[in-house]
Amino acid sequence: MLKLLTSTTFIAGVALTSAAYADGHAEGPYAAYEGTTLIVNFPSHPHYNAVLEVLPQFTEETGINVEVDMLPYLDMRERQTLELSLDEGAYDMIAYVVFSKADYVYADQIYNLAPFFMNPRLADPNYDAGDLIDGYVQNIGVAGGEKGYLPGPTGSLYGLPFGSETSVMYYRTDVFEELGLEPAADYDTLLEQACAIPEAMPGMGGVASRAASGHQASHAFLLHLAPLGGRVFDAAWNPIINSAEGVAAAEALKTIVDCGPEGSSAFGPSEAANAFAQGQAAMFIDSIAFAAGFEDESRSTVAGNVGWAAHPAGTRAASQTGGFGIAIPRNAENPEAAFLLAQWLTSKEGDLAVAMAGGNPSRFSTYENAELNAKYPWSASFGEALADADPDWRPIIPPWGRINADIGTTMSQVLTEGLDIQEALDGIAERTQTLMAEEGYYTWQQ
Repeated sequence: MLKLLTSTTFIAGVALTSAAYADGHAEGPYAAYEGTTLIVNFPSHPHYNAVLEVLPQFTEETGINVEVDMLPYLDMRERQTLELSLDEGAYDMIAYVVFSKADYVYADQIYNLAPFFMNPRLADPNYDAGDLIDGYVQNIGVAGGEKGYLPGPTGSLYGLPFGSETSVMYYRTDVFEELGLEPAADYDTLLEQACAIPEAMPGMGGVASRAASGHQASHAFLLHLAPLGGRVFDAAWNPIINSAEGVAAAEALKTIVDCGPEGSSAFGPSEAANAFAQGQAAMFIDSIAFAAGFEDESRSTVAGNVGWAAHPAGTRAASQTGGFGIAIPRNAENPEAAFLLAQWLTSKEGDLAVAMAGGNPSRFSTYENAELNAKYPWSASFGEALADADPDWRPIIPPWGRINADIGTTMSQVLTEGLDIQEALDGIAERTQTLMAEEGYYTWQQ
């Protein structure tokens, strides 16, 4: 039975389906877990709405019941922070946003998945892990390798990509056709178009972008930092965010906001996406997760006039990677059954089923599926864009939350108060270096 829990105390639930097994019993690798009930924690997110449609199939095939506690993702993180610290937690599986990876691994709160994949009774020999999107696996799932959060000889897998995303460019095909433009493949063209379009079509912004103070302004700045050749740190953890590349990224963001739709400096992702959907901007560079909404005529005035292109390149092609993954808490009551669920959801069959219901694929083969591309025409473009997915566009380390907040607050001052860009980035670099010293990142340099 699949239940969507309506109370975080797990007192009550609403039954969505009651599975009937063809012969009354699960068989094969699932037989030992028939009748087990898994409690999973998922975010309120379009991908996981699609998952709810597919979970009954898992129960029908395996005899394993699933109850879902679905929360807004910030509330989800708060709840997980509590549950993962207990001796006996409430969850058998959690979805986590990518920047939680470092915190959970460092605190030893989620399982290393190696023992599960080594167990012949659990590991599906047809899983084909090589088909999983590399950038997603590296960004969402791997820790302990290069820089502590990337693959390498010492790296391990702690989660699987599920609801992962990359950045792409949406553009108004009708506007571009009217003005005789092609979608920008590089940043020079992007920034030129961002301000030229409003001049040619008064009342329309160039690019709708996140920019609100805090996490959103930081995210928007980092969206441009990697393509323009920058990084937050060098190989020795010295902040280089204030480099010429960092200045170029901040200037690019300021140009985009200044030439964007009215109110751009206060936009979060939803506001920016809505501005594009309501015809207030000619372009939108953000997550693949917004595609379906732009083609929904009940919510979008631009449905039928949206094109998709890869994130423009600067000195390199580097689209963002992020979104969600799934992991098994160390205090889970049913870790083996939870692994079977994680493996099933991210298998070729499970991934395609979720994608067909409107979720984000985690596999290359899913993006190549003809049926999926017929149903969702943007999928083929998104699959091609993943060749440039950059798992290192932001450092996923335990101090990142504080650094990210500082970037966001300071970048907002650049956008709204006219703070000098070089001065702003120098300040971030100085404060970041102090924090990194306190956290021990220079211990071996002394």
